[in-house]
Amino acid sequence: MNRTHTLIQAFRQHFGASPHLIARAPGRVNLIGEHTDYNEGFVLPMAIDRDVQVAARPRADRIVRMLSLNFDRQDEFSLDDIQRVADRVTWGDYVRGVARVLQDEGYSLRGAELAIEGNVPTGSGLSSSAAMELATLTAFRELNHLDIDPVRAALLSQRAENTFVGVKCGIMDQFISSLGQAGHALLIDCRWTIARRRCRQASALWWRTPASIAGCHRANTTRAAASVKPARASSAYTPCAM
Repeated sequence: MNRTHTLIQAFRQHFGASPHLIARAPGRVNLIGEHTDYNEGFVLPMAIDRDVQVAARPRADRIVRMLSLNFDRQDEFSLDDIQRVADRVTWGDYVRGVARVLQDEGYSLRGAELAIEGNVPTGSGLSSSAAMELATLTAFRELNHLDIDPVRAALLSQRAENTFVGVKCGIMDQFISSLGQAGHALLIDCRWTIARRRCRQASALWWRTPASIAGCHRANTTRAAASVKPARASSAYTPCAM
């Protein structure tokens, strides 16, 4: 049984119904530019074939109920009162942070049931937190029919980690998790993250690297990030067109 089937079965067992969708976002490795994304430098990350998946369905109220398969824990919070519940960061804080930032930006959310599973090792430098944030944001975006492009999704996820979780990370992790493409690394000019404070344009300075560079790493890259699969019981999981 593959990971997605296991996730769907766990969702059904815990919540008593099938999820409406499966959102996913990958981890990453960085080829060039350690610690330069928050120092206005250049970085060259690429997405990997390890990810976080979020099975999701909407609720009629304002409660978000969560199940973590990795930690075998459950959690819940109200969208009307999103607060940290402990001094130490917990896995549920990443979901809370994304929901808080989306609502602060004026997006209307309804409650949800979420089952979360990932195979990005935590604490390994492969950006499991960014994958968690982007998968969560993608689930909220689809459940609530929000108009959020990949660049904005990355910026909102970074803000959730900076302001709610409390980690002052740069933009690299969220950018590659949101914008990664199979067979390509992603060259990011991080000076743009400073310029955006003065210019609210969505034309980020990012581009795909030449095939001669990306092709060397084709075996380790994954499909486009922050994608959604229909949560059907069959094995025909086809990514939705975003």
